[in-house]
Amino acid sequence: MKFKKKPVVIEAVQYTDDNKPECMVFLEGNWDNTISYPNIRTLEGVMRVSEGDWIIKGIKGEFYPCKPDIFEQTYDEADE
Repeated sequence: MKFKKKPVVIEAVQYTDDNKPECMVFLEGNWDNTISYPNIRTLEGVMRVSEGDWIIKGIKGEFYPCKPDIFEQTYDEADE
């Protein structure tokens, strides 16, 4: 069987060293900076965030990182 994703609008911000404070606010406390690089607390555990990664807030309020190439293949900008 084959399936397609349902159209869902998500919130996301692209991480850079320049917008780290904005990302921390977006993550609503799910930021873990105890190692030498930034991390996100996700449903699957702590995940590393690299420069250029998108931080996605899912439909249930969960957060996870997404590589830029995957993000661009999966998401289009939504009308507000």
